[in-house]
Amino acid sequence: MLRFGAPTDMKPSIIRAGLCSAVTAAAVVTVSGLVPAAAVPDPASPEMATKLAGRTVFLDPGHQGANHSENLSRQVNDGRGGTKDCQTTGMTSLNGVPEHTINWNVAQLVKTSLESLGAKVVLSRADDSGWGGCVDERAEAANRSGADVAVSIHADSAPEQFRGFHMIVPQLPVLDNKVDQVQSGRGLVATKSVRDAYTKEGFPSANYAGVQDGLQTRADIAGPALTAVPDVFIEMGNGANAEDAAQLESSDGQLKHAITITTGLVGYLLGASSPVGQSGSASDRPAAALRNDPQVPAEPQMTAAPLTVPQAQPSPQPTVPQVQPLPQPTAPQVQPLPQPTAPQVQPLPQPTAPQAQPAPTPNTSQAVPGTSSSPRSQALPQSQTSPRSPGQTAPSTEGSSSGVVGTVMAMLLPLAKSLGVDNTMITSEMINLAYTLASTLLGPAK
Repeated sequence: MLRFGAPTDMKPSIIRAGLCSAVTAAAVVTVSGLVPAAAVPDPASPEMATKLAGRTVFLDPGHQGANHSENLSRQVNDGRGGTKDCQTTGMTSLNGVPEHTINWNVAQLVKTSLESLGAKVVLSRADDSGWGGCVDERAEAANRSGADVAVSIHADSAPEQFRGFHMIVPQLPVLDNKVDQVQSGRGLVATKSVRDAYTKEGFPSANYAGVQDGLQTRADIAGPALTAVPDVFIEMGNGANAEDAAQLESSDGQLKHAITITTGLVGYLLGASSPVGQSGSASDRPAAALRNDPQVPAEPQMTAAPLTVPQAQPSPQPTVPQVQPLPQPTAPQVQPLPQPTAPQVQPLPQPTAPQAQPAPTPNTSQAVPGTSSSPRSQALPQSQTSPRSPGQTAPSTEGSSSGVVGTVMAMLLPLAKSLGVDNTMITSEMINLAYTLASTLLGPAK
């Protein structure tokens, strides 16, 4: 059984095999009683892998790594006739994790999910170490990508007593007519789809800064005012708040955010009927907007002409022979299958750690040898009271692959519904997606 802290030279095939077994077991446990515990999934059908075929998503993990020499205060177009700073560094969470790393980790999980469903994903930055572009350059990149939707992933910084997620929408109108039409139409629809996914998943809406129903209107954010494709701007939570920070910093929490974002995007993409390139067209805008749009002609009123309808004479009713009810066959009683003990996910026994010998300079946050600073690198498990180095993402609160996989399966049910999958049954497609996400979290760095 795979455990955190396993040797880093373990072959990927062994890791995949262990995860696949854990996923299948967790799947059975998650929906215990809904399907036979001994059910074996069929090979994944190609349908799931093509659900989002032909769709493009532009993902913008907010901010950038520290390895650059760019002037962040350089003034760039703000989309409203003025200028603003090229970029900012982003916040640092309660326990010292930089926002750019949180954003990057969540974006990688969203990317994995969308690609497994057949979507094409374009990233605004290539890694979490270097430069990612000014705000206007990222908007231009989104526009060039021809994406069906662009998503900017951020985490907020506010006084510690405040918490909750929110979506930033641009104050309208803006100078560019196309941007104005898109963001008032399909952009708002996409934003509300992700907002609704957050609400249904149990994330609290922000209780500060004038947020109403999870939405905050702002005129000082340049990205949405410059983006000509539907744009979703997410603030996942307040990194200074203890409860929000616990989810933003941990692998389980980042996974929950990623699956929720994916669920909202899938709901929007599968519900969007307009072809790419007609953003903000009349067919995309809310009905209330259409009624007041002078470019949309009023629908002609149909005047019904008087029509004399001959009275139909009732035809004689034929005598229908009485159908005698067939005797009901006695259905064999389905005996409940005995629950095998194998699929039950038991807590992994904690290995006995050798007693640490006193050393002149103890290292309390040693990384697993052979890993890099990639967000997919795994740290050695730590107790609840051991300190983390600043910038280190907290490990899964479950402390094992089965814990992460169980989290994946529990959170995939709303996504399954968005995909049109019967979420009362565990399908091979859902198991494969859970396995893929767990592999992204637990797999060795590349």
